[in-house]
Amino acid sequence: MSAGTWIGVAVLGGVGAVLRHVVDAGIAARVRHTLPLGIFVVNISGAFAIGVLAGSGAGPDVTRILGAGLLGGYTTFSTWMLQVEVLRRGGRSHLAVTYVVASVVLGLVAVALGRSLAS
Repeated sequence: MSAGTWIGVAVLGGVGAVLRHVVDAGIAARVRHTLPLGIFVVNISGAFAIGVLAGSGAGPDVTRILGAGLLGGYTTFSTWMLQVEVLRRGGRSHLAVTYVVASVVLGLVAVALGRSLAS
């Protein structure tokens, strides 16, 4: 991998992390819900975007920069799992399970939809 690709992954990883924060905070400020909808939206939209990227036929460097960099920084498994644990510890196990199932099912649908639209 070239130095430019490494730099692109690093820079766009930071951009993705900032975008994640902006989307999450923006949704949290507007929508009051017991489910952490901000990260849910981030993860589903990120799944859709990576599906589009996978179906686009982009070259390996572009895929690394946008997939691992931008989308890797934007979506977040660790934050998702922390939020599931917070729901469970808060006595909302049914919401934790709903959140996990909805995230996985809709995430898979979003990837497939994005890929099919890009093909």
